[in-house]
Amino acid sequence: MPVLALAIAASVTAGVWAQRRYGEGALTLTRYLLDAMLWVALPLITFFILVRAELTASSGIGLLLAYVMLGAVGLAAWVLATRVLRLEPRAAAMVVVAAIMANTGYFGAPVVATLLGHDELGEAVTYDAVVGGPVFFVAAFGVAALLTTRGQPPAVRLRTYLLRNPPLIAVVAALIAPDALAPDVLLDIARVAIVALAPIGFFVVGVRLAVERIGFPPALSAPVAVVVGLRLVVAPLLMLGLAAVVTDVPDAYLLQAAMPVGVNTLVVAHAYDLDHAIAAAALAWSTALALVAALVAAAVT
Repeated sequence: MPVLALAIAASVTAGVWAQRRYGEGALTLTRYLLDAMLWVALPLITFFILVRAELTASSGIGLLLAYVMLGAVGLAAWVLATRVLRLEPRAAAMVVVAAIMANTGYFGAPVVATLLGHDELGEAVTYDAVVGGPVFFVAAFGVAALLTTRGQPPAVRLRTYLLRNPPLIAVVAALIAPDALAPDVLLDIARVAIVALAPIGFFVVGVRLAVERIGFPPALSAPVAVVVGLRLVVAPLLMLGLAAVVTDVPDAYLLQAAMPVGVNTLVVAHAYDLDHAIAAAALAWSTALALVAALVAAAVT
């Protein structure tokens, strides 16, 4: 855990420094990095992991509960963003996307391995691939498309959704591809790449914090508070409540439900030009709070 904390802090600091030192050049670099993640890295990782994903009955029920939980969280985020805070579409979409997208890969997998043991890592990766992945490339992109293309013909909205969503193509390919196309060596590389991409994602967070002139800790605005509350409090409590009526839900799933805002929210924000300030601040706040909680839990276990 200390290594993870240092890596996150170093990456964010490097991003802030780069923006202050190189200005527009650092921002341009983040666009290239996000494009590389969106069009190359994430589709390949998604393909190799999903091709080999295996589910048991208990884990399948747990994954279904996770979707129910995220659906409720997403609905609450939409109501609060559009009806209570009355945010404009780019900001409202960002609130919903950030609330439903948890960092179950870059952050969750190492935390599960540390707190529950490496034997639970397989369950953590499965949750990330089967829940975190589809929420990213189906739900998050869908929310962004729906809320930012209002008034346009349905065909245009559908085309926008599909053309800006390369990971979805990887999912379709994974569902029809034989296991032989994902040999063990490539599967291992994909799993390592999940964690290896984390410094890049948090570097982008640092650049965006600097670009938006957001200090640390960022201002806890109403939209950011909604995201953090839903992601770190409401989501895990809902998952615990649902799991209470079902036996044998893997502990890794319960822990993954409490992960902070996912770094890939920046990819969605980049693809649809959503509110980057909300994304960066929510990422910073939720990650910092989750990291403190994980360090405390690791110290007492």
